[in-house]
Amino acid sequence: MKRSTVLSIASEVYPLIKTGGLADVAGALPGALAKEGFAVRTLVPGYPAVTAAAKPAEVLHVFDDLFGGQARLVAARAKNLDLFVLDAPHLYGRPGNPYLNAEGNDWPDNALRFAALGQVGAELGRGLLPSFHPSVLHCHDWQAGLVPAYLAHMEGRSPRTVFTVHNLAFQGNFPARLLTRLGLPASALTVDGIEYHGQIGYLKAGLRLADRITTVSPTYAAEICTGEFGMGFDGLLRGRADVLRGILNGIDTSVWNPATDSLLPARYDAASLDARSGNKAALQVRLGLAEEPRAPLFGVISRLGWQKGLDLLLAALPVLLEGGAQLALLGAGDPELEEAFRRAAAEHPGRIGCMIGFDEALAHLIQGGCDALLVPSRFEPCGLTQLCALRYGAIPVAARVGGLADTIIDASPVALSGGVATGLLFSPVNEALLEASIRRAVSLYQDQAVWRQLQLNGMATDVSWRGPAQAYAALYRELL
Repeated sequence: MKRSTVLSIASEVYPLIKTGGLADVAGALPGALAKEGFAVRTLVPGYPAVTAAAKPAEVLHVFDDLFGGQARLVAARAKNLDLFVLDAPHLYGRPGNPYLNAEGNDWPDNALRFAALGQVGAELGRGLLPSFHPSVLHCHDWQAGLVPAYLAHMEGRSPRTVFTVHNLAFQGNFPARLLTRLGLPASALTVDGIEYHGQIGYLKAGLRLADRITTVSPTYAAEICTGEFGMGFDGLLRGRADVLRGILNGIDTSVWNPATDSLLPARYDAASLDARSGNKAALQVRLGLAEEPRAPLFGVISRLGWQKGLDLLLAALPVLLEGGAQLALLGAGDPELEEAFRRAAAEHPGRIGCMIGFDEALAHLIQGGCDALLVPSRFEPCGLTQLCALRYGAIPVAARVGGLADTIIDASPVALSGGVATGLLFSPVNEALLEASIRRAVSLYQDQAVWRQLQLNGMATDVSWRGPAQAYAALYRELL
């Protein structure tokens, strides 16, 4: 069977470069789509970590002047990914975060950096390389939002376009005076094009001009059509509701597998769940928690910010502690929240342990060792951490929003009696209901037979990319 070709255009891709769930999707979806008859090549910026991994590399095209400097388009295979790497040192040759400088501020030339990604993606779609003719361009988040805009103003064949929103809060808005610098005509800067409140809207361009829009859960797709969650785009999205759909994310179940996870001191599966206690003990030691095997241990793996509801968790800590529970937190973000959790750990030694930053091994240990994982997000497009928790037998305690609502079955009396519950959900998202959910989790934990059934139900849930890949493949076929 001849495979259709898809060009995925993403600003990050796991395991080469990652700041969030976008990278996980861009890294895992190509392999899953191969089983559905689609060959995926991924265009990614040539950050230092990417160019170091993408060797040997074959130079396919040279751009004499790409937004201020020479650039090369190279092909490589790395970490089981077929890549096009946009090697432009003047745009991407910077260490650290791909979007932020050392002070935590946006790079001042981000408009040009990601216009370059969009322009080259569009040129590849239009036939830049004689041997490469993708049928679909799959553009991820605002960093690839200009792809459909460039396509609209280029000559030649035009592939179909899919634009996936991973988080509507990140929009990529830049001054209108850059339009000529970006190589786009004045006619592009209209309300039916890329104009957004007098600026150039990269996210707006993708939402307005792509053939299909997807986001990463069905509930989030519905939520973003409302004023509460639409971030200013609810009207546009309601107008394009016929091309908008939500497709749940999955996780790479070969990486996230408690039976084979080399980052866990004790590996286990549903038939050997008792071995999980070794990870709990190791987690308590790692974060300086009291070594109490029967204390309910809550975990958090999160960006620390308003969206994630971690300020609500700070306020709810007295309730968590009064129930004899412990907290293991891994995350970084808002400096005020970072300092608040450090202070809480210092004030409650042995009960609260935190690591500010990110550590892949500790993330796996928290999933494999905590009893329950807290995800009190005010909005959550999909969420991956709760999918990992289900896979690892950590009971998710989460807000009933977005993908959290789509992936967790609340432990209501009916669901418990029917034997199908996998976690705890609460709404609306506020301190009082988070506290109530923590108390409910502690109460359920006291009945180990019920808790074990919740764990087994979660571990039996299919959180792989199989179903999502089938949905994306069906969408591509619909376009073609």
